[in-house]
Amino acid sequence: MRARLGQEASTELLTTIRPPARSRAARHTRRSAPATTRRPGLLLAALLSGGVAAAGLGLHGAPAASAEATSVLEAQAALSTGDEVLEVMPRASVTVAEAQARLQEVAASRAARAEAEAAAAEAARPKFVLPVNGARLTSGYGSRWGTFHYGIDLAAPMRTPEYAAGDGVVLRAGPASGFGLAVYILHANGDVTVYGHMDSILVEPGEYVDAGQTIALLGNRGQSTGPHLHFEVHKGGEDGPRVNPVSWLAERGVQV
Repeated sequence: MRARLGQEASTELLTTIRPPARSRAARHTRRSAPATTRRPGLLLAALLSGGVAAAGLGLHGAPAASAEATSVLEAQAALSTGDEVLEVMPRASVTVAEAQARLQEVAASRAARAEAEAAAAEAARPKFVLPVNGARLTSGYGSRWGTFHYGIDLAAPMRTPEYAAGDGVVLRAGPASGFGLAVYILHANGDVTVYGHMDSILVEPGEYVDAGQTIALLGNRGQSTGPHLHFEVHKGGEDGPRVNPVSWLAERGVQV
């Protein structure tokens, strides 16, 4: 009995140390098992990768884009021809005819405004002025030293500006007997004003002048005893009767 127990113990020990023999089919199945267990892992990775890609497409692809952005991209793609991109202009809100009509309307408005401003400036502009500002009346119209003085003398410092007494056209400008230098201006009513003894003349015959425009610089040329302007008025023309300049200016709102 002791021998049988020892044999059983030996058999149990050998079984523990050496695993039982397997058949060839079992061994083949055992060796092939790792390959079978690896396939589900590869499939899972592929599925995960596909899911991430699908999620990316859902976030950034056409289904997630707005309709407006999609339309813009499609329009750009449709208008692109190679390297050239066709220009897309914004939609017009008015017609060309309406725009031209607006331009004409603005031009007419500006012309009317300019005309009104010019008319206002013309209305405010003086039509007659004193020929010399700040001058002193040293001799009047009438008898003087045994002769008749047909104008008035306005004394002032040399080269003081002399002005056209009213709007008109320069008839004569240059040397004149007795005056040294003289200027003759024809006015709209036919009267002619005469300016003499100036140091220099600043206008030419045929030039249109406004009332108050500088026509000469005061001087002492010709038959003169000192710097002054000799001013005359010929009624109705250059050869018309010479009238009192003081009265003529007063009738036009200018006081000497």
